[in-house]
Amino acid sequence: MPFVTVDNARLYYRLEGSDGLPVLVLSSSIGCDHGMWAQQLPELLDRFQVLRCDTRGLGASDAPRAEYSIALLGRDVLATADSLRIEKFAFCGLSLGGMIGQWLGINACSRLTGLILADTSPKMAPKSHWDDRRRMVLEGGMQAIVDGAMSRFFSPETLARPNPYPNSIRITLLGTDPVGYAGCCSAIRDMDHTGSLRKIAAPTLVITGDRDVATPWEGHGEILAREIPGARAVHLPAAHLANVEAPREFSAAVVEFLSK
Repeated sequence: MPFVTVDNARLYYRLEGSDGLPVLVLSSSIGCDHGMWAQQLPELLDRFQVLRCDTRGLGASDAPRAEYSIALLGRDVLATADSLRIEKFAFCGLSLGGMIGQWLGINACSRLTGLILADTSPKMAPKSHWDDRRRMVLEGGMQAIVDGAMSRFFSPETLARPNPYPNSIRITLLGTDPVGYAGCCSAIRDMDHTGSLRKIAAPTLVITGDRDVATPWEGHGEILAREIPGARAVHLPAAHLANVEAPREFSAAVVEFLSK
């Protein structure tokens, strides 16, 4: 299995597609792994070499017992790209992945050919919410938060219909190491990019699900679209995991944006 070791942690990645194509890095939500992008691959692999990374603490990556930071997770992405000798890449991150993308745009913009920030926010308040979630998983395991997470990830109609993709997300969430999940909660809790968004010079697309209750347009996506110079915005008929709930529309938005 492909791993890179960064700061004594083994991080899992999957690099797929033809050599010579432009590279697109996909970064997932908290509680998810690289598999959440499965529905995008048929569209993307015709045009990009796709690098999917399991964030530290999630998926097949190690879950060190620590309070992570967005900066740490951003450096993990850069170290993974460096290990594969990838100098420049487009980056698409959803939720936590979008927070990592903001850090990259602020601190390593010269590496980015394009930036897609989906269902995410520059700041998640109140901090006590994330301390509560840390406590819940560390004391009660992932079962303690799975139902609430799924109700934010997807609209009620999607959850009511037979669909293998949300079910896979649920299985992945339940299989997440609570220690790693708690570490990622700390990163989200302590993040505040609101004063630095104007430093992002990469072409940027903000994607928001119109039924997203976790990071709705008001107070979240709207700030990114307003503060990042030249940012474009797309609204999709979906909840928080817009790429899973509206896969065709999401993939089309990514391809159109990166093709310009």
